[in-house]
Amino acid sequence: MDIQHRHIEVFRAVMTAGSVTAAAQLLHTSQPTLSRDLARLEQLLGYALFERERGRLKATARARALFEEVERSFQGLGRVIERAQALGRDEDAELTVLSLPALSHAVLPGALATLLASHPGARVDITPAEPPLLDAWMSEQRFDLGLAEQATPVPGVRIEPVLEADEVAVLPASHPLAARERLALADFAGQDFISLATEDPYRREIDARFDAARVARRLRVQTHSAVAVCELVRAGLGLAIVNPLTAQACAGDGLVVRPLGVSIPYRVSALMPLHRPAQPLAGALLQALRARG
Repeated sequence: MDIQHRHIEVFRAVMTAGSVTAAAQLLHTSQPTLSRDLARLEQLLGYALFERERGRLKATARARALFEEVERSFQGLGRVIERAQALGRDEDAELTVLSLPALSHAVLPGALATLLASHPGARVDITPAEPPLLDAWMSEQRFDLGLAEQATPVPGVRIEPVLEADEVAVLPASHPLAARERLALADFAGQDFISLATEDPYRREIDARFDAARVARRLRVQTHSAVAVCELVRAGLGLAIVNPLTAQACAGDGLVVRPLGVSIPYRVSALMPLHRPAQPLAGALLQALRARG
């Protein structure tokens, strides 16, 4: 017979309690049974763990060295048990989120505040990424939840709508057009215009709208980030059209937001991995995101 967990448990009880009698009480067993288990452990090991002096046990140097290892093992087991119990209470749970940089700035903070208020022990890890890397990582099931704009079908991923709103105009507060309550595409004629990068789908749609309306803008600066667009506008380098979430987050301090006379829909979608174990916090965050939309 090999050494069993019961033998180690008996040994630890004797070392902790200081005597066979006290150890038997600790394990709710009889002294003769515990003595037999301890003797069997020594037999299996091939050396003595205790010296018997006048009916008392004295731990050998080998026993003390073994006890240190046993204690490290039991402490590790204790951490495992604590972790298992915490997971049942949603404590210390970790949610991994992959998000477009613009969404991690504009929409996630408020939703996370709601989530963490109801799950104070939870932890959230946010990783920013742009397509196609975002799509590839979600397809590889690396994250509990992904957030994207105009999501396209991704293998192994379910797409759920989060919110939809219209794109808006952003302009310096000192600009003459800031006096208007709503801007038409014609109002941008001849104006310096700050664009998103040429490969951005919203950039392509905005350009198509202006081309269809035969409105010519001065396209002098472009960038990948909607936040950067807003900061360039705030610095007086031109006008822009961006998503309403980023515009709202950046508004103020010299930057104003105005609705457009045409509808350019802006959509946010959640990417849910189909082959990754479901994380309950993902559903809670998704609910918080929709509530803010």
